[in-house]
Amino acid sequence: MLRCYNYDIVASEIPDEITLALNITGCPIHCEGCHSQWLWDAEAGEPLTDDTLLAIIDQYGFGITCVAFMGGDNDPAEIARLAEVVKAQWPEMRLGWYSGRDRLPDSFPATRFNYIKLGPYIARLGGLDKPTTNQRLYRIGPDGTMTHLPMYKQH
Repeated sequence: MLRCYNYDIVASEIPDEITLALNITGCPIHCEGCHSQWLWDAEAGEPLTDDTLLAIIDQYGFGITCVAFMGGDNDPAEIARLAEVVKAQWPEMRLGWYSGRDRLPDSFPATRFNYIKLGPYIARLGGLDKPTTNQRLYRIGPDGTMTHLPMYKQH
């Protein structure tokens, strides 16, 4: 079972979306220079059940346009299942997953999501807001096509 450490409403993680970002614990990636090392602890946070997830979303309702799972690399199948739970209750809600993996797991149902971020954090390359980053945010098409969305602003 996945656990959620905390959540917040953000406008910078997914372009043009007001996002409910859920910070998932138990990260197995352990990126050097990670700014969220407390998310490495698999026992931290509260269990993220279907009911808990839907109750959190219900708090914000139509004030959000997207739900993003920040982590969950310890159980991608559960992340995909939870995305299905959200879609069943909120069919118009867009969904995102931030993964530290270099690529999607085999047989991962990417089409359950509208956005997927891939790539571990490498401090010298910077995050999504840097043109040098190794991380990539993709828009997922209905057919599974992954279109890269550069996040940094060129000057």
